[in-house]
Amino acid sequence: MYFICGLGNKGLAYKNTRHNAGYLVVERLSSRLGLPLCQKIHGSIIGLSDNILLAKPQTFMNLSGKMVQILMKEFNIESEHLIIVHDDMDLEFGELKIKWNGGDGGHRGVRSVIEHIGTRDFFRLKVGIGRPKSENAEDYVLSPFTEEEKNLLPEIIDRAAQAIETLIREGKHKAMSLYNRKWMR
Repeated sequence: MYFICGLGNKGLAYKNTRHNAGYLVVERLSSRLGLPLCQKIHGSIIGLSDNILLAKPQTFMNLSGKMVQILMKEFNIESEHLIIVHDDMDLEFGELKIKWNGGDGGHRGVRSVIEHIGTRDFFRLKVGIGRPKSENAEDYVLSPFTEEEKNLLPEIIDRAAQAIETLIREGKHKAMSLYNRKWMR
């Protein structure tokens, strides 16, 4: 079973912010797979099939690891089948990067996952949000997308969902070769 977990912040105030890119991708994947996010279990909203668990932890980003740990235990999922989807300021807006293993890259939600599950051996799908021009990083990630970004966002989120489907169906090498490159519109 694959566990695809989108990181984000709960609540309407954060719904369309950059920090909720992970939630947006999981919601899109839910739609693409016909796997509704309609159950609430252990503090997360989930969609479940025979071989896929989709989840949006209903906590704040920096506390996501506990929910990931609980769901992995509940559904007996090994870290090799975990895909964490999150925003990344080190990637230009719209860029995607699939990564296996590694550190948290300064992302506190990913840090929480590593601390709670006790390993770095899992996949990450990073969704580029770019760096702020003038505001501090915390304000930037918690701010809504610009109008220009909102126009591009559906295509980016759809590409991210496709990347996850490719990763699951065709493996990491194929997915990385297709999606770990500059986004050309």
